This record gives sequence, structure tokens and C-alpha cells, in this order.
Amino acid sequence: MKQKFDIIKSTCIPVAIDNCNTDLIIPARYLASTTRDPKFFGDAFMHDLRFDAEGKPVEDFVMNQPDYCETPREGVHEIIVGGQNWGSGSSREHAAWAIAGYGVRVVISSSFADIHRNNLLNCFVLPVVVSQDFSDELFATIKANPQMQVEVNVPEQKVTNLATGRSEYFELNSYKKYCLMNAFDDIDFLLDNKDKIEAYESGK
Repeated sequence: MKQKFDIIKSTCIPVAIDNCNTDLIIPARYLASTTRDPKFFGDAFMHDLRFDAEGKPVEDFVMNQPDYCETPREGVHEIIVGGQNWGSGSSREHAAWAIAGYGVRVVISSSFADIHRNNLLNCFVLPVVVSQDFSDELFATIKANPQMQVEVNVPEQKVTNLATGRSEYFELNSYKKYCLMNAFDDIDFLLDNKDKIEAYESGK
């Protein structure tokens, strides 16, 4: 979903799974679907961890616990704090579709699989890389108070644990930053620069 990125302040869903691969994020059976309906993929997000073989919620999985089961919306659960090497495994773009379809706008981790990181950016989900120490602090702070908030300031490229006041700078490609802040995909960017492109092509 295309939304302009500026400052996102939200509670978080802590998914403390290292090497959380794309098959966990969205099981392979969903890849055969031809729909691009965000809800379809959002419902499939972490499906086999959220539900048992009979389709019943797995009570001890974090996304089914009372503090974290609320549907993401502005200021609520728009941020996932994930374990290290988030999005490893296959390069399926559907994993990014699932995260975006669920309503998450930011994933914070100490490391991402490169292809998944790019897929997230293309789906208007911001991957934020932080130090392992900062990540550990976030998990501990969320455990202590699930209502704590994290602020992600895209213009300043800064993420802040609002419970402790600690901040870290995060890297973000300048082109992707511009696109996120303007809600542009690659085609939107080209169309926005149509006059410049035409002037260049005509030699003016």
C-alpha cells in the first residue's frame, strides 16, 4: 500500500525468531495464487505459526497473545521487531506482500537477507537495520511494557526507543528514501520526471 513515509510512531510486535525465513513469513502454498489482494496475503502472514493444522490460533505464538493480536493501524503494531537475518531463504516477493498486507510499515532487525530487504522497500515497508545491542534492548523494553512505542524518523534516518530515549541512525538509499517519502514506486518516479526525461531526449 502506497503511503508517504515521514515519522512513524507505533507499538511493536516482537518476533524473536532468528533466521526467520520467507517460508515462515508466507508458506509456499500461497505462491500459486494469482491475486494481488493485500488482505489475502496479509491473512497468510506467518500463517503456519499463527494457526495449527485445524486452523485454530496457536495461543503461545506472539501474534495471538492479547498484547499483540490487535490489527495494525496508525500508531498500533505498525512496527515489527524481528530476530537477526530476517527474510532469509527463498527470494519470494510474496513475503514482502504478506508483511505489507498485514499492515506493517516498518521491520526492525539487526540484519536482513538482501533480496528480502529490497522486496520490502519495493512494497513500501521500511527495513531498518540496527545494532544487535539496540535490537536486544528493544526486545527487553517491549517485554517489560508491550505498550511502549518506537519512533522511526525517515527524514532524519533515526530510530528511537521512546521508553529509554536511546536512538540509532539507520542507512537508507537516497533514491528509496525519496520514493518512500513521496509514496512513489519506480513508475511513479519516472512519471514525475517525465518532463525532464523528454527534455533530455530532445536534447534541450
